[in-house]
Amino acid sequence: MKKTSTERKLKTSTKSSKNREFVIITYLFVAVFIMMMGYFAYFQIFKSEDFINSPYNTRQNTFAEHVVRGEILSSDKKVLAQTIVGEDGSETRYYPYGAMFAHAVGYDSNGKYGVESFGNFSLLRSHAFFLEQVLNGIQDKKNQGDNVVTTLDYSLQETAYNALGGNRGAVVVLEPSTGKILALVSKPDFDPNTIASEWQNIISNTDSENSILVNRVTQGLYPPGSTFKILTTLEYMRENSNYQDYSYECTGNITMEHTEIHCYDNAVHGMENLETSFAKSCNTSYANIGLSLNKKKFAGLCNELLFHKDLPSPYPSNQSSFELNEKSNTDQVTQMAIGQGKTLVTPLHMALITSAIANGGALMRPYVIDHTENYKGVAVKNYKPSAYGNLITKEEAQKLQGFLSKVVSEGTGSKLSGQIYQAAGKTGSAEFSNNKNESHAWFTGYASTKEKGSIAVTVIVENGGAGSTAAVPIAKQIFDSYFSR
Repeated sequence: MKKTSTERKLKTSTKSSKNREFVIITYLFVAVFIMMMGYFAYFQIFKSEDFINSPYNTRQNTFAEHVVRGEILSSDKKVLAQTIVGEDGSETRYYPYGAMFAHAVGYDSNGKYGVESFGNFSLLRSHAFFLEQVLNGIQDKKNQGDNVVTTLDYSLQETAYNALGGNRGAVVVLEPSTGKILALVSKPDFDPNTIASEWQNIISNTDSENSILVNRVTQGLYPPGSTFKILTTLEYMRENSNYQDYSYECTGNITMEHTEIHCYDNAVHGMENLETSFAKSCNTSYANIGLSLNKKKFAGLCNELLFHKDLPSPYPSNQSSFELNEKSNTDQVTQMAIGQGKTLVTPLHMALITSAIANGGALMRPYVIDHTENYKGVAVKNYKPSAYGNLITKEEAQKLQGFLSKVVSEGTGSKLSGQIYQAAGKTGSAEFSNNKNESHAWFTGYASTKEKGSIAVTVIVENGGAGSTAAVPIAKQIFDSYFSR
């Protein structure tokens, strides 16, 4: 029986519909395959190192079965960490300089921290000559892992460590133009050579904020004191184009609602403009300035300068914080304007702000691994500087540079004047208890010469008193060490 034209059309239509479904399904499978291959390539290029570095990745143990962990070196090739292999094949991680590089280099027992952690991938890989690796495989011998060469400057680290002495606190040194971390010191510290045997005693300390494992550079949260006046000054300049006309007569103290604001040591500064208020670190003048500012804009500026944000740091870090909104009362506003109240910052955060000012407003991402190489010194991978972005404009940076220079030439940072380098910075004395005589000593600033460029230094000495007497001399030793060689 012959099929009608209608039946033939229906059959053709059905076949066509099935073909379309087949094509669609085929395209979907191809698309999924392409996406999977794309993610695989992305993972290999961008994420594999992070995954392998993860302390939760058990593959690390597999790498360690075939590779002797590589060395960690300073920028001038001093060995900061190495693995000593005994005659019986036992391996001991050894840190030649003990506690001096404890928080910078970290440790490799009971978990990992510092360069030992985020450099783990490289330390457990070997780029020894392939014939050597083949021969080692035949003889069932381990290959030698690659070395991680850091940006840490041995001389600056030693100077910073010794200058901080027996004080609790932190020191960080950055290169503003690149973001290189040149020195990082946190005290109290520990000896990574004995951390395994002392681990139970260390972790039994329930006061986590005071633990010797806390890296105070990136995790210590402190009231910034007068170093915060950098931000208060910037906001005032943004809101007042005629900021140069500012004037205020300081009598040493002022009472606002329920709070008495006094200048450090009750000093009377007399008639001041904005620049001299900043140079002399006049609290009463800055309390007056704070009350004139737009609260919403001031809070916005703080957010732009990385408050309540994760810092671009290779080390685990805490977020700095402040409390300011349109409902903030007079006491809260004046306290924040002088860096007190509930404002908290990490030393690294202040160092990043300072570096951006020194670098014309542009912040470079801080980094501590310069390059990796095989155990014979042949380069494997180089890490280049990368920009985080502009925290402030170039014009604003230039204005703040002038204010910071005035602190050294005529203000609380005068111990840095008349040197072979040009220094600029801000001191701070941050009250941290109800006892007005107890304060942390701050300094954050930079120094430069035409020949060597600039370095930024941030120092905090816990319960050190005045920044000018406790923190500035530490910064001076670091600047002297760097620019005199």
